[in-house]
Amino acid sequence: MPVEPQPAKVALGLGGNIDDPAMSMRHALKALDSREETRVLSVSPLYRTPPWGKLDQAEFFNACALIETALAPQDLLRVCLDLERAMKRVRLERWGPRTLDIDILLYDALTIDEPSLQIPHPRMLERAFVLHPLADIAADWRVKDKRVEDWLKQVDDSGITLWDKNSDWWRD
Repeated sequence: MPVEPQPAKVALGLGGNIDDPAMSMRHALKALDSREETRVLSVSPLYRTPPWGKLDQAEFFNACALIETALAPQDLLRVCLDLERAMKRVRLERWGPRTLDIDILLYDALTIDEPSLQIPHPRMLERAFVLHPLADIAADWRVKDKRVEDWLKQVDDSGITLWDKNSDWWRD
């Protein structure tokens, strides 16, 4: 009898600062969870965070999610980009305002360096708005031989506030 491949464990970063970003993230998580090949395992609390990179814009809402998926990394990326487009994401400027952003942060222990996809996410270890929610749900996940929780201790997290401590904020 053939052995079924094990689903991959993936960490996603979600954020946005236009319209109702919490609703956009909620919609994306529900859409991912409703797919046959993808299941949401856990979601971090929701954080309010200052902008990063481009500072003259509204604050962001950010969260992270752990999912299981049978999708290959590039296929998952396509699903995430489709969800962003469905929520009217327009890419006008780097680090600019957005209704929804979904980043594949980690995909099992894979390292991918392609023009359209880099895993681990290349700037995640510099960003408290990623590491805070990720540490809530995957503190012991190792990235470059260090735990997420330890990476968090090395970044400036000033201005980041817990918006909704309930990790079920994305459900009805």
